[in-house]
Amino acid sequence: MAHFFTRFPKMHQLRPLFLIIWCCLLLTGLAAEGRYEFTPAAREAYEKVISLRFEEARTLLFRIKYEDPDNLIVYHIENYIDFFTIFINENEAEFRQLERNKAYRLEKLAQGDRNSPYYLYTQAEIKLQWALARLKFEEYFTAFSEVKAAYKQLTRNQKKYPNFVANKKSLGILHAIIGTIPDNYKWGVKVLGGMQGTIEQGRREIQEVLDYAKQNDFIFEEETLVMYAFLLMYLKNQEAEAWEMVHSGVLNPRANPLACFVLVNVAMRAGRNDEAIQLLEQRPSGEVYLPFPYLDYLLGLAKLHRLDADADRYFERYLDRFRGQNYIKLACQKLAWFHFLQGDEAAYRRWMKACQKRGAKVIDGDEHAEREAESGQLPHPSLLRARLLFDGGYYQRAYEVLQNESVNRFERKAFALEYTYRLGRVTHKLGRLDEAVAHYRITIDQGRSERWFYACNAALQIGIIMESQGQLDEAGRYFEQCLEMRPQTYRNSLHQKAKAGLDRIKR
Repeated sequence: MAHFFTRFPKMHQLRPLFLIIWCCLLLTGLAAEGRYEFTPAAREAYEKVISLRFEEARTLLFRIKYEDPDNLIVYHIENYIDFFTIFINENEAEFRQLERNKAYRLEKLAQGDRNSPYYLYTQAEIKLQWALARLKFEEYFTAFSEVKAAYKQLTRNQKKYPNFVANKKSLGILHAIIGTIPDNYKWGVKVLGGMQGTIEQGRREIQEVLDYAKQNDFIFEEETLVMYAFLLMYLKNQEAEAWEMVHSGVLNPRANPLACFVLVNVAMRAGRNDEAIQLLEQRPSGEVYLPFPYLDYLLGLAKLHRLDADADRYFERYLDRFRGQNYIKLACQKLAWFHFLQGDEAAYRRWMKACQKRGAKVIDGDEHAEREAESGQLPHPSLLRARLLFDGGYYQRAYEVLQNESVNRFERKAFALEYTYRLGRVTHKLGRLDEAVAHYRITIDQGRSERWFYACNAALQIGIIMESQGQLDEAGRYFEQCLEMRPQTYRNSLHQKAKAGLDRIKR
């Protein structure tokens, strides 16, 4: 600065002005270090996002950027919009376009206060959200790499800020799921080198967050509640407990389509099909919400489980409105089943042909639906009715259907095997555990080397029964049997549940 005024002496009289400007620039630069704050406006924007009211959220976020430009939390909230858009729409072109936002947001968030617990947390959350989004398009290597990076950041953040509860929300769910990764994705665990955890560890961490939320105003309470409920349901086989948790009143399914989605999923898994239908029929709709066609699929499925005469209209609406790739084959299969039970074999075959041509085979259910379509084999009407009623939680009705049949009546081995399997499932749910185990064992003996999933799931279910009775050695033996079998369909999900079972009984 002094050298400047020496070279230009006539400018010396402006030296005080330049000093003021220089100081102002310096102070501006210091003040420009971003912060992460859920101000009332930012909180409102977040709540709009998780209610799928994206246009209202974008308006709020734009205003925050203008009025509060140093608040970097807007980039964290914006990423939720992209994540939910991709997760619900499953449009690959849209995914590619929105993916460009990731690097920019991470760069902006990295300009914030390094001494804030949100500094690492927000960056890790964005990586986790993009990892989940990539799974929709089978980008497994990149997804696992992003999970690894997020895990490292969350772990560092936990050491620096052990009382930062939001961190435990995300780290807890990662700890819970890592040990249940199916064998054919074990390469991903190697990529994730150093990532460790157990279901119980994750459960404890998420429970800590929920306990904190009961006593404090915690913005991520709904997210945490959903994570804990899904952990109970999928990894601990506690569907009733999961239902009680999501039904507690924190989630509002009449004002939030995502909340409706969560409650319906848990209700259907907990055998509360009538309540699922009621929730779906009362779900919010209108132009203010991001369209959520999958809810039509769920309503069709719930109605089909009850054998309602109008189930087909919701599957058809889903196929008309949805532009993604998953559950397309399943919707076609369910329409085929619907018409088959109505006695229309021609319509059944028409929809099974559509099942072969439409959609993708990323998820187990779609793959299984296509295999059934390719086989050309008609289902057995009684077994199909029993299966649907069972899936809806109408166990006594399903049992009565099966009682009208006998294993000796089935000429095809697949039907005979399915019959004993379905008897095991129904008597299991009716609390007649000795009968259930007997039917499951017959299923295992007759089907352990077959391609169908019946024996594999029968072994899993005996393991669950033995675990509930405190016979942990016996439970472990059957969980191991489940892992030894290699059915063509549902292998990943069954093996994941068996691994979760082994994790539970070893702690």
